[in-house]
Amino acid sequence: MIACDQLVRVCDDLLRPGDFRDYTLNGLQVAGRSRVSRVMSGVTACQALLDEAVAWDADLLLVHHGYFWKNEPVAVTGMKRRRLATLLGNDINLLAYHLPLDAHRELGNNACLAAELGFDVHGCADGDLGEGLLWLGAPGEAMDSTALGHHLARRLGREPTVIHGHEGRIERVAWCTGGAQDMIGLACDAGVDAFISGEISERTTHLAREMGINYFAAGHHATERYGVQALGEWLARQHGVEHRFVDIDNPA
Repeated sequence: MIACDQLVRVCDDLLRPGDFRDYTLNGLQVAGRSRVSRVMSGVTACQALLDEAVAWDADLLLVHHGYFWKNEPVAVTGMKRRRLATLLGNDINLLAYHLPLDAHRELGNNACLAAELGFDVHGCADGDLGEGLLWLGAPGEAMDSTALGHHLARRLGREPTVIHGHEGRIERVAWCTGGAQDMIGLACDAGVDAFISGEISERTTHLAREMGINYFAAGHHATERYGVQALGEWLARQHGVEHRFVDIDNPA
């Protein structure tokens, strides 16, 4: 068991949220019990995950997608009221890390995705939202875009959307999990053959084709399941809390 404020300080020191220009609040979003022995993690603090936390009697819910996003309505009504009522009524802490959890060099989504896909990591390219959000490297072996698409599907359990913009074998790749499709220009500037992210926009197709780069939309949820699990397991090892990850499926 650990004091909640101590656990939050540990995570803040580890992930350094102040280094990022994020569009949500990173850290403790809803206060609950002062002591934490059970941590449940999940990608998004949806109602289904909250219900799982209540059933398991979790002290703290650790997520990548929390609440209080920039420009969202501030009124506590409807869905937002139900979610907050569940947390407050059951005295459950909500701890959320967005961009800082994407970027962490060992426990972050990008690092964990590279490990899951067997990529060699060569470095990172800086963006205007913070360091470490676009990762650069190479697949375990060179392959064409069709083979890389099959590899993503096998490892992530989801068929990616593939835009073929570059002929030949893929030897250099860039990736950023989640909704990072607009980093395709930064990836192209880095001289890679392919860029992998979670989502695709209408414009992404044309950008990939005209820039001459293969693009893989491998799923926002599918690419961001790993960082929060790694952080939860790290907390369990380092601070003796019980950790359980719950995957609420999302096809996006």
